[in-house]
Amino acid sequence: MTDKEKVLVIDDEKPTLRMFSLLLSAYGYDILTAENGHEGVELFKAERPNLVLTDIKMPVMDGIEALKEIKRIDPHAEVIVITGHGDMDLAIQALNLDATDFINKPLQREALEQALNRASERLAITRNEEGQISVRERPEAAVIAVRGNISGHTVPHLDAAFRTAKGLGKGLILIHFEDNASINGAGITGLTRLLQTHRDEGIQVALAGLSPNFKTVFDMVGITKLASMYESAEEALQ
Repeated sequence: MTDKEKVLVIDDEKPTLRMFSLLLSAYGYDILTAENGHEGVELFKAERPNLVLTDIKMPVMDGIEALKEIKRIDPHAEVIVITGHGDMDLAIQALNLDATDFINKPLQREALEQALNRASERLAITRNEEGQISVRERPEAAVIAVRGNISGHTVPHLDAAFRTAKGLGKGLILIHFEDNASINGAGITGLTRLLQTHRDEGIQVALAGLSPNFKTVFDMVGITKLASMYESAEEALQ
């Protein structure tokens, strides 16, 4: 990293903030910290970091309210929420408010590194939503490659990709989520609608490459009942 990326961490627990500061400094980030959502939003306005990590449960202003304010100020900001272990309802609520990812407490270093890597790759991807979705033809399937953050803005491009894939006349449409892919609540709603439509038309759709977090979310919202799920594109195409 040539220029240090600014990261804002919002958490009311001082030991957690110190731990984040140590880890993120070691990874080469420029760290900003806040002890509640209100302080975090004010710091975000002043410093405009591309990446925010925020706890959910805090005094003064909680992480959900801070997420709403930050996304109102900059819809492209990467906001990763930190939830209690297994608190998937809050994670889904945050995704519905355009959070781009979530990690669970107690914090695991590997999970943090993976979330940061995915966020850095998404930030490196052009903000041209159309470029985040592409269609390619394989002998056994039409493959829709998904990268970056799938939101309500990119759902029309996903819709167009489905039409292109369907026009290839393959027996299977495979949606391949690349390592940096994430999907927020609006993206999940759009994807669910597309999967329901294609299931009703008798078209087989498979999903591959999802992170464990999003596999859990897709299972909770019923997407796994609409499409087969595979670890990798190669496994799906066997």
